[in-house]
Amino acid sequence: MADRTAIEWTQATWNPTTGCDRVSPGCDHCYALTLSKRLKAMGQPKYQVDGDSRTSGPGFGLSLHEDVLDTPLRWVQPRYVFVNSMSDLFHERVPVAFIVSVFEVMERADQHTFQVLTKRSKRLAAIASSLRWPPNVWMGVSIESDRYTFRADHLRQVPAAVRFLSVEPMIGPVPSLELGGIDWVIAGGESGPDARVLCREWVADLRDACRDHEVAFFFKQWGGRTPKAGGRHLEGRTWDEMPRVAVAAR
Repeated sequence: MADRTAIEWTQATWNPTTGCDRVSPGCDHCYALTLSKRLKAMGQPKYQVDGDSRTSGPGFGLSLHEDVLDTPLRWVQPRYVFVNSMSDLFHERVPVAFIVSVFEVMERADQHTFQVLTKRSKRLAAIASSLRWPPNVWMGVSIESDRYTFRADHLRQVPAAVRFLSVEPMIGPVPSLELGGIDWVIAGGESGPDARVLCREWVADLRDACRDHEVAFFFKQWGGRTPKAGGRHLEGRTWDEMPRVAVAAR
């Protein structure tokens, strides 16, 4: 069985690594860090390694899981697979050889579409030439505010079939964001008891920029105390656009 997920823009998750560290303000209220604490308390073996208390926390130290590398090969039904929902594949402590192994599995499991997301865009760009980029691997970077739009510049250096941005949690406007070479933008607010407010104008401006540049736009949530607290409607409708390559494959 695949690890099914409630994330609106994907269908399953696969975590060949777990654990991470905070690298920017978008990490402040990380859902994965909160979840990892519960999983550690439940005795889940992947979440027993503690991280640096300054940047991560109990049960969120980085771990590699070679035993699950071949898992997608056993999933017969095609699906969208979010890679490392509980980690960052391009974390500086993940060896390049292990990243290569993950990409080799994704290439072999060509019945699926893999969605890889990182905040460590500089390392992504630095090692992209060491990786094979099959058409079923989509590469994305997270951008939470205008200060981090440089991550899109790094992403443009990567020869992925689909390049996408996750502007979530969106904690500020992104007026400097360039959308050239980008195929898909996901936007959303933060959720949890300390969720920061998402302003309508920020989302609407980003949506309008996507329309101007013919970039698919997906609005995930307004956020709030729970992910569904604020709903998903923007100006009276939902926005569930997918990259053209995905639409063409239906």
